[in-house]
Amino acid sequence: MTEFGLIKEAAEQVLSIPTLRGTPDRYLIDRAFRILRHCGSIAQLNEVRCFQIDHECLNIAALFRDAGFARYANQEDRMARMVLADLTDADMRDFSAQLVQEKLADLLNPRQMERVCSIIMESGSRKTRLIEAMVLSDARNLEDMGAVGIFNELRRYVVHGRGVSEALTSWRRKIDYDYWSARLREGFRFDGVRRLAQQRMQIALQFMSALEKENRAGDLEDLLLEQNLEPEAQTIPADPMHRIEALPLKSGRRLKVKT
Repeated sequence: MTEFGLIKEAAEQVLSIPTLRGTPDRYLIDRAFRILRHCGSIAQLNEVRCFQIDHECLNIAALFRDAGFARYANQEDRMARMVLADLTDADMRDFSAQLVQEKLADLLNPRQMERVCSIIMESGSRKTRLIEAMVLSDARNLEDMGAVGIFNELRRYVVHGRGVSEALTSWRRKIDYDYWSARLREGFRFDGVRRLAQQRMQIALQFMSALEKENRAGDLEDLLLEQNLEPEAQTIPADPMHRIEALPLKSGRRLKVKT
């Protein structure tokens, strides 16, 4: 087994969170390997490949970037979950770096250890000039866009016991406050990745629009209208989402929203 194979094994052990049923929750493992693939592809883009990249340290940092979250996400440990609610992203990066030092002490030399921890810590800074940290940051931000981003968002709501209507309300609020346009404008270092994120967001918008329509039975209302029948008054007032025409195609442009 290669050394990186041992590192992947260590990451899987750290990121596997025990559930109340006693089975491992592999969500963070799946996410880490997806971000790892993102990093590998971003590093090959024309605008990135001109830099000298330490691919090995970047890959290790990608696997352990969310290790700090796993440390406090144990559903069997109530105190740990209470601590998790108050942790910032900077805290998470710090805990992740500590876990790298703890779990990989026998697998990394001092230079690699320092590099990996620096990549993790600086991946949350917009001022970083460390190319590996910039690649990791774009890879993680891309994770929040498109179909996978919607999956991640809805999973958080399911975990907290919330339903579709609450998820739609949260989504609408983010649209109202230009959350996604700000993420697209400020969250990416590389133009190619930003353009891909914009394409992914169009998919997310289409899905959320369909989810909103189905949630209020709008497709059934359309069926009634096709059959020349008037839909009866709703017992619960419908709460239609805003109709979103487009996300910004260039930096600085805002979402077009209709009510």
